[in-house]
Amino acid sequence: MVNKYTKEQISNLVKSKYAKHPKIVSMFENCFKNTLESTITFNSDGTTAFMITGDIPAMWLRDSTNQLRPYLFTATTDENLKLTILKVLKKQFECILLDPYANAFNNEANGKGHQTDFTEMKPSIWERKYEIDSLCYPLQLSYLLWKNVGVTNQFDSQFLEVLKKVIEVWEIEQNHKKNSKYTFERLNGIESDTLAFDGKGTEVAETGMTWSGFRPSDDACRFGYLVPSNMFAVVVLNYSVEILYDFFSEQKELIARILHLKAKIEVGIDKYGKVNTEKFGDLYAYEVDGLGRYNLMDDANVPSLLSIPYLGFSADKKVYENTRNFVLSKNNPYYFEGEIAKGIGSQHTPKNYIWHIALAIQGLTSNKNDEIERIISYFENTDAGTNLVHEGFNKDNPSLYTREWFSWSNAVFVEFILSTIGIELTY
Repeated sequence: MVNKYTKEQISNLVKSKYAKHPKIVSMFENCFKNTLESTITFNSDGTTAFMITGDIPAMWLRDSTNQLRPYLFTATTDENLKLTILKVLKKQFECILLDPYANAFNNEANGKGHQTDFTEMKPSIWERKYEIDSLCYPLQLSYLLWKNVGVTNQFDSQFLEVLKKVIEVWEIEQNHKKNSKYTFERLNGIESDTLAFDGKGTEVAETGMTWSGFRPSDDACRFGYLVPSNMFAVVVLNYSVEILYDFFSEQKELIARILHLKAKIEVGIDKYGKVNTEKFGDLYAYEVDGLGRYNLMDDANVPSLLSIPYLGFSADKKVYENTRNFVLSKNNPYYFEGEIAKGIGSQHTPKNYIWHIALAIQGLTSNKNDEIERIISYFENTDAGTNLVHEGFNKDNPSLYTREWFSWSNAVFVEFILSTIGIELTY
């Protein structure tokens, strides 16, 4: 279903729904404007657009996709917005073709960012932490742009080249030890910023899943098979098959490769990605290694275990319910309860800091009105007077927070608020 809302219609619907919550209305309007007004630079050739994450002058493939998601609701009625999204997507494609193992990029070959890392850096790369989701998100945006805005210009020879590159990397990383040349080390930094064992990461066995060096938080994986990111890979592989059937039906060999890869990952998730616990029953683990070790936790960044329905993965309903109960409890080492709020944080920020992204995802995946209303009240009371949302905030004192300007966080708040009035993306 193609969305045909105007910005004014969206604004009026929010004002009507939240007439008794003027703070939410003000935050929504500020967050909705923020990304378009402050993060996009159009390149001189007129074909691409570069999108910074906010207070870091680099473009993350993950962040830039999430920053654009709320605008898919109004792009059909705004030709300039439609072209802007398409130009950012084209820039994402260029980035993947430059290096599919990098997570963040410079707008030009200026040598900014983490050039001293021990990996195959290039002047156009800001950071080269390999994360499965970095390759998932542009494919997701391509699909959502088609389904929600009706745009199909992105499905060209460049898209096909990008898709083939993504599949190649995921196939290689099914056997990281044997097939992969990727390594990453950052010296003189914190432990979560580097991979152990000379940059190769901890030992893993083949499982059918595809390996990831880092989480969507940009922190190193403890074990190489990041379960929610593999779930996201399955989702976008399904999207890719649908796209190929509709626009590249002659690519029968590629379709067969994708279906084979998807099936292998699904089997790996089912066989290795679940853990039986005495307190919660069967859970999805956050990370596993295929050798019997696993990491029971969840992180605020998406893909996460909490976000499984938001990602669109067809999980076992009972196992997801058990997993949700776990991640929203003190058994999750990154779940915090305070005087102001309770929710999920991250290794990436100080202890006792709850993330606005995690609160929005909790709301987007909830079917309980009281839970949704509680999360709305958290947003009202934790913006520290900025009328924007942040990365993490202290559970007892929201005036203590990280990242003044974090565009992804602003965007997912907008998406959450829209969901409460029945405006949701089509998949």
